[in-house]
Amino acid sequence: MYAIFEHGGHQYRAEAAAVLRLQRLSAQPGETVTFDKVLAVRGEEEIEVGAPYLNGAQVVGTVVEHGRGPKLRIFKYKRKKHYKKQAGHRQDFTAIRVDEIVV
Repeated sequence: MYAIFEHGGHQYRAEAAAVLRLQRLSAQPGETVTFDKVLAVRGEEEIEVGAPYLNGAQVVGTVVEHGRGPKLRIFKYKRKKHYKKQAGHRQDFTAIRVDEIVV
């Protein structure tokens, strides 16, 4: 069984006991979080699709940790113009463990 839910403009596939890296949440490690913007749920044989969301469906999880992703290098360069610009970026994330999918 899995569910597709939306958070922060992104869609995630959640299965029971899976650990997901989402955009940064304000919840502390150990707290329970609930996502109610569930787009679809697939059971054993059937799939339920919302329009756009399923009523009463939720994904419940526990915050595991907060962290930062790997560093990405951004490099801009214009040949023959003596222009170089370099920057870096690290995306903040929150890791959650999916406890249950409520339909």
